[in-house]
Amino acid sequence: MRKKHIAEKKLYFLMNKAPGTVCSTVSDSHKTVYETFPEEILISPEGAKLHTVGRLDCDTEGLLLFTNDGKLSNFLTRPESKIQKTYLAELEFPVSRQNQQEYARRSKAGLVLPAEKKFPEQKSGGAEIQWLSDKKCTITLTEGKFHEVKRIFLALGNKVLFLKRIKMAGLSLDEKLPLGAWRSLTEEEIFALKSQQPDFVPSGL
Repeated sequence: MRKKHIAEKKLYFLMNKAPGTVCSTVSDSHKTVYETFPEEILISPEGAKLHTVGRLDCDTEGLLLFTNDGKLSNFLTRPESKIQKTYLAELEFPVSRQNQQEYARRSKAGLVLPAEKKFPEQKSGGAEIQWLSDKKCTITLTEGKFHEVKRIFLALGNKVLFLKRIKMAGLSLDEKLPLGAWRSLTEEEIFALKSQQPDFVPSGL
């Protein structure tokens, strides 16, 4: 059985992921999101590795969480936890007011996502679309299927040209962070994440 490494000191970071970077530890063709972290943060003395809480596609930017807290990241990425993630999307084709309502209705009801790469057709669990203009909207969902947002709009007859995650698990992207930069989460942000766990007990109680 593979030994679990549990970090004594738990670390939590928020990054404004830059487009063109990948969420892998190693890549031959792209920069990885780990390259800006010092070695002493990447691996704890106990051998626990810093990892992303879920992933973002190479060309997607925005909010990306990192931690060495396996229990928390497992909770936040489990489909049954229904953690909300909100994205800002810009589309290729303008959508009329009437079709905006149709997009919102169909996406909320759930769509059959077109097959992509090794992933077959899949049913989406429903997403909330809020329109900002005829080409821009926010979309909120609780799943994390492969290229899900892009495939939702493909199923609706459109194409995503720009995608940015702006919220996750109640946290918002720190717009003061330049692309590719990261910072530690505040105590309040860590508490907000942990308190979503059903078995969470605040320290000192």
